[in-house]
Amino acid sequence: MSGGYGAQDDVDIDLGALVRAIWRRRRQVLLATVASAGLAFVGASMIAPSYKSETRLLIEPREPAYTTGGDRSAAREPAIDELDVVSQVQLLRSVDLIKQVARNMKLYELPEFDPAANPSALSDILVAFGLKKNPLELPPEERVLKEFLEKLAVYPVERSRVVAIEFTSKDPQLAAAIPNEMAKVYLSLQSGAKLDTNSEASRWLEPEIANLREKVREAEQKVAQYRSQSDLLPTGENATFAVKQLNDISTELARVRTEKATAEARAESVRAVLKKGGAPDTLSDVVGSQMIQRLKESEAQIQGQISDLSTSLLDQHPRLKGLRSQLAGIRGQIQAETGKILASLENEANVARLREQQLVQQLNTVKADSARAGEEEVGLKALEREATAQRQLLETYLARYREATSRTDASSTPADARVISAAVPPNERQFPKVVPITIVGGLAGFLLSSVFILLSELFSGRGLRPVSPPHRGPDDDATVEDKPAFRPAPVPEPLPARRAAAAPAVAAQVEQAPQGSILVDYEDDERAETETPDVVPVPEADEEEDFTVGAVARHVVENAVRVAVSVSPSGDAGSAATVALARAIADRGRKTILLDLTGSAYPTRQMAGTSHLAGITDLLVGDAALGDIIHGDERSQAHVVARGNADIKRAMRGIDRLSMIVDALSDAYDTVLVECGPADVAGVHRLTPSGDAEIILSIPGADEDRVVELIGAFGEAGYSEIVLLTGGAVTADPGRRAA
Repeated sequence: MSGGYGAQDDVDIDLGALVRAIWRRRRQVLLATVASAGLAFVGASMIAPSYKSETRLLIEPREPAYTTGGDRSAAREPAIDELDVVSQVQLLRSVDLIKQVARNMKLYELPEFDPAANPSALSDILVAFGLKKNPLELPPEERVLKEFLEKLAVYPVERSRVVAIEFTSKDPQLAAAIPNEMAKVYLSLQSGAKLDTNSEASRWLEPEIANLREKVREAEQKVAQYRSQSDLLPTGENATFAVKQLNDISTELARVRTEKATAEARAESVRAVLKKGGAPDTLSDVVGSQMIQRLKESEAQIQGQISDLSTSLLDQHPRLKGLRSQLAGIRGQIQAETGKILASLENEANVARLREQQLVQQLNTVKADSARAGEEEVGLKALEREATAQRQLLETYLARYREATSRTDASSTPADARVISAAVPPNERQFPKVVPITIVGGLAGFLLSSVFILLSELFSGRGLRPVSPPHRGPDDDATVEDKPAFRPAPVPEPLPARRAAAAPAVAAQVEQAPQGSILVDYEDDERAETETPDVVPVPEADEEEDFTVGAVARHVVENAVRVAVSVSPSGDAGSAATVALARAIADRGRKTILLDLTGSAYPTRQMAGTSHLAGITDLLVGDAALGDIIHGDERSQAHVVARGNADIKRAMRGIDRLSMIVDALSDAYDTVLVECGPADVAGVHRLTPSGDAEIILSIPGADEDRVVELIGAFGEAGYSEIVLLTGGAVTADPGRRAA
């Protein structure tokens, strides 16, 4: 690549230079655009135009106009579904229908449908060399059919029962006439198919009806013969004569028995009164007798006369004696008449008894006849069922035959489709569209010329610009390409560090106000959100000193530390060293994620460029998912879990879930680095209750007494392995911010 850049120099694409290059050669771009548009216009104008027209059919079941409502409901066909519509589309594309249309419109005579009849010189050459099959070997009908199918498009309209017939032709009149002719032939074929069906049904039903009539006659004749032979005469009430006679005798017998019982009861009552010597006039049968009534009247008159005369005459008076004699005679007559009534009642009872005996004898005889008739009636009913079935079948065939014969003309069998939109000759060409083609051609010329200019600028090196090499610390093994160059500020000598077994001797650092941690100071979240001065990492000391960023990173990688908790007594200065440590571990090939639990969100701003991202506090209050709070580092392959924007007091109510979240992250990443800020031992212990996490004290700028106090506190809490990190941080120049 020419351009004056060394082999070790990093270059980047200069977009401004590329745009300026296109602007400098704008005349060439404009000329190419106009030329392409002109060529597209000329080419589109030279192409023979084609026109498209469309006919639409509605697929629906149709009945003759004279069909009654009852007939429609009785012979209603199932509703047409999507498969029926697709079947009609295939019928419209059938070869037989297309051939019929071609014959009706004489398409064989049109050159448009048989271009192979007049082949071009190029086609003849290709055929001569065997590179192309001779189209004239196909019969003319096949050539026309092939060309017709290429110009035809039949498809169902979505979510409807409408079928569209589109045809493309160079002649607008022909483009409209062919779809209309196809619809006409299709409707004719549909109607003809129904007509053929009705004719075939009529021809089949005629001999069947004749056979059924003979079967019905024979079945009914058998029923009549069987009935006469078995004396099963019908009575009009779905019963035989024997059964009806049995019912009548039973009814009469019940009536006679009732009369007999009544007569016997009446006679017994009269007999009892006479036997006791009681007055017979208390009996209803006696009182109802006219003779008794007249005798009673005479008795009453004589009794009255005797009473009148007894007041003026003596008892031995002849007249009184005569009246008393008459009275005794009348009473005797009443007694005699009562006896006659009793005899009459006894006679009625005897007559009823005899009638009962006769009816019982008749009933027994009729019962035997009825039993015999019941056995014979089984055969009669079988014959009647056969005759009824044959007659019903005959009536059904006759109804179908009348319906089929009434639909033997074309007007009585409409097709199950109708034209809802006939094709009309189009006024606009379907292809080519001159204006769109011209616009596309111009755009293509503009893009091609611009791409050519861009490629020439890039390959010549004029479209590239050099990039300064990134700053590397003396203890960084891997090159971090994303770090911008900056001038490190002078810092005091790094603090020597050692394991927790020995007390650290901490050198004096630059005093810096510590920042809060959400593990301990989440009460004052407003103070935690206070903007802090930008801090840039300083170059670490030589890796021969065991507590620089590079040395600690190497320790983490070699020991495959899964979870490390970083406590920064100095606040953001220590957090900056932790960020550098996370990047160094990631540059060594381990999947690393930093969990920001600081109050100032300094690691989030340094790695993601802003603190206004969904983070751990949003996850704890339930406003975000775990996958939403993980963000990439702008300067390395590491990831960061942002501090978040939710209320810290509310988020810390779920602080017990932090250990679960750290465990989940350790399953997905090789190293989980938790930056806690100036947290205390209690807060770290709540984060790692098992005590298996490694503790890192990031002490740049920290107070020596505070560091010693933290080491002792962690030792008392059972954390035996404590690593010191001496990587420092200083305040950046005013107005300058780390990338």
